[in-house]
Amino acid sequence: MIRIYHKLVIACIYLLGSASGWCQGGLAVAGDPTAVVGHNGDAGNFVFATGKGIKILHSADLVHWTNAGRVFASDVPSWAKAVLPKSEGIWAPDITFHDGLYYLYYSVSTFGSQHSLIGLAVNRRLEPGHPDNHWIDRGLVIESRPGQCDFNAIDPALYVDDGGHWFLFFGSFWSGIKAVALDPKTGKPAALNPAIIPIAKRAPKIPDLPIEGAYLIKHDAWYYLFVSWDFCCKGAASDYKVVVGRSRAALGPFLDRAGKPMLDGGGTLVLEGDRRWVGPGHNGVLFTARGDFLVHHAMLRDRLNLGRLLLVRPLTWSAAGWPVCGAPINLP
Repeated sequence: MIRIYHKLVIACIYLLGSASGWCQGGLAVAGDPTAVVGHNGDAGNFVFATGKGIKILHSADLVHWTNAGRVFASDVPSWAKAVLPKSEGIWAPDITFHDGLYYLYYSVSTFGSQHSLIGLAVNRRLEPGHPDNHWIDRGLVIESRPGQCDFNAIDPALYVDDGGHWFLFFGSFWSGIKAVALDPKTGKPAALNPAIIPIAKRAPKIPDLPIEGAYLIKHDAWYYLFVSWDFCCKGAASDYKVVVGRSRAALGPFLDRAGKPMLDGGGTLVLEGDRRWVGPGHNGVLFTARGDFLVHHAMLRDRLNLGRLLLVRPLTWSAAGWPVCGAPINLP
């Protein structure tokens, strides 16, 4: 019941955010953001976020953001709508540039359901109006169904390691974060029933097992797995937060700073709410020439009606090699 309530609250905030299209100065509505530096001649930085057709934002300086259209003309791709007729938008996209293409993984589901889909679209250019800016939807990557698996196929995040191996991290609530190997030629699993690898989960004593929004990076010789814990969208009571673990291998095991495995509920706190911001989480990491940045959403405590807003924070590293977040740089 708690899980269903959580998803219904998300529905209200999601619909408010996507309908408003609110953007002022450096702040913009952007739930579950993912970011990429422009390639192939694309200037600036791009953010993709939850919304009807997937919202796109653009910035030259990471401070001032403007709306830059959407990926799909329809609210949900037709193939996904046929599988999930009640779906109304696209959740938690992930954008990666690799070998000449932008790879956009995205999720489609309905609130409170484990029947979920992850899809893939690719593009060569992101510049609005450019003749080569044309998204090609490659369709289904992985699906979850009640009674057939123990995971929920949303919140995808691609990682390509130094050896050219492709992995997709995903999962929300249920049994936690998973990973699956992908065929680099297609961006999809090579096998019909691929091996699903457990990566991280909450401790069994935690009600409703709230974990989602996985994102993997490599820094120096370590792989860092960021995830979001708890509830993103319960208004002023939202307790969403970002935690991290690290490993010498891309698939773990990931341990927190105290040495506790993330598969046993471990996680070192990176970011949580404060007097101004409520429910920060669902982060990505952007590597730029001017430094590293944590991109995430949060809600203004005194303007909760605006929904989930995009924040960009400098990301530095402690002497012991753990990520440290600075203050947001994109405030009006």
